[in-house]
Amino acid sequence: MRVLVVNWQDRLNPQAGGAEIHLHEVFGRLAGWGHEISLLTSGFSGCRAEEELDGIRILRVGGRLTFGLRVPGVFRRRWPREHFDVIVEDLNKVPVFLPLLTKTPMVLLVHHLFGSTAFQSASFPVAAATWLLERPVPRAYRSCAVVAVSESTAEDLRQRGLEDGGISIVPNGVDLETYSPDPGVVRSQDPTLLYLGRLKRYKRVDLILKAVAGLKARVEGLRFLVAGTGSEEERLKHLSSSLGLGETVRFLGYVSEEEKIRLLRTSWVHVLTSPKEGWGISALEAAACGTPTVASDSPGLRDAVQDGETGVLVPHGSVESLVSALENLIESNVRRKEMGEKARCFAEAYSWERSARQMLAILEDRVAQGHPPQ
Repeated sequence: MRVLVVNWQDRLNPQAGGAEIHLHEVFGRLAGWGHEISLLTSGFSGCRAEEELDGIRILRVGGRLTFGLRVPGVFRRRWPREHFDVIVEDLNKVPVFLPLLTKTPMVLLVHHLFGSTAFQSASFPVAAATWLLERPVPRAYRSCAVVAVSESTAEDLRQRGLEDGGISIVPNGVDLETYSPDPGVVRSQDPTLLYLGRLKRYKRVDLILKAVAGLKARVEGLRFLVAGTGSEEERLKHLSSSLGLGETVRFLGYVSEEEKIRLLRTSWVHVLTSPKEGWGISALEAAACGTPTVASDSPGLRDAVQDGETGVLVPHGSVESLVSALENLIESNVRRKEMGEKARCFAEAYSWERSARQMLAILEDRVAQGHPPQ
């Protein structure tokens, strides 16, 4: 098949996250199996306009804020000269409404929609625009096959009016060989908590800092490592200072893939407190390394963490509950080890190979069906 994927970022973009990992892991495999995969995405400083990555042909236009505005022009000028069997709109920020631009059979791939949580992560004008652009999604994509990355995302789509029978669930995967326990690597001597991801307002890393402040006097040698960069970094550093956390907290900035895996293997507990995620891919990576996660009981995260088995879910926003869950895990070596072992078993059910096979079957079925009448 000839497949066009439209997503606002690719794996090399400095702002890339879980959605971009998913895209390249899944569609890179399809390219390796002989399918022609093209990606229309946004540009960034110093990028090439066109290149090949993971077997995927990439065309970059516009930037983070202008990509959606540039897509219609690209479809008018370029794509009429190229035939695709199926187009995938990978929606993880705002829709570009491709069904209005093409009659090619389409699949809508949804990580998560922001809904009201947009107002927790962006200025009011940007949040309002995001919220408004999501409103017509059920109607605009009614002719598409729909793929959600989690049951939580699928339920959100159903509540918005998309038909249940048209939604397939293809969960994120994990590289089970790269992300794995290593008998030669020992856990940190001091009780160590880890946050690994982008430092954005909606990630609510501030809740973890407040919980660490509550734990500091009760847990000797406590450390909290923050691995990642983003627009909230300076605000979080200021909060850490105002809470008197000092050397208890270390902001590591960007870390290499090798360092990321080392952190996941040596930390005692991984912590994630977003109000909403498509899946929570870092929780699955931690699980694959045998590290339990304490997370908010929120959409996406409750798909990636089995409460009481592979980690602990706490009411989102409750610092008191977060403190209690973390303290209990830190104090019980036996419980933490058992959860880590169960977490690894849980992760073994989620391989990228499996995700790619599921996606391929959906694309083939969509091509076989053709494009139904509007």
